[in-house]
Amino acid sequence: MNATRVFFAMAAAWAIGFSYGVVSAQGKTVWDGVYSDAQAKRGEALFGDKCAMCHGADLSGGDAPSLVGSEFSGNWDDLSLGDLAERIRVSMPQDNPQSLTRDQVADLITVILKRNNVPAGQADLPASADSLKAIKYKANKP
Repeated sequence: MNATRVFFAMAAAWAIGFSYGVVSAQGKTVWDGVYSDAQAKRGEALFGDKCAMCHGADLSGGDAPSLVGSEFSGNWDDLSLGDLAERIRVSMPQDNPQSLTRDQVADLITVILKRNNVPAGQADLPASADSLKAIKYKANKP
């Protein structure tokens, strides 16, 4: 086999492997069990304390946008949980923005996921920005 064929064979193999890796890394969605029930339970108490007065105990809105159903899904479909976390972190609660820790934000996101019928998994949702950016919110199960 001459050097040109070897080069193109190696380039093709690398491209296939690279594209598979990109798809795998970017393919995680909320439907992959990205939070635990225990974390959602922690988040419920925090939601009641920090969010329910504006978003309602049932997350349906009221004085603020709904966090459940088609309104929420339409606004967040195909965005990352990192996008959602950043919105919460910098602007909520409205009367004391930027007061929530990253762990608290992650716990609050689990409440939103659970109330939108996204199933829990075994591990807690990570709080790091990079980890959350790697998880897409998908309104419908793929």
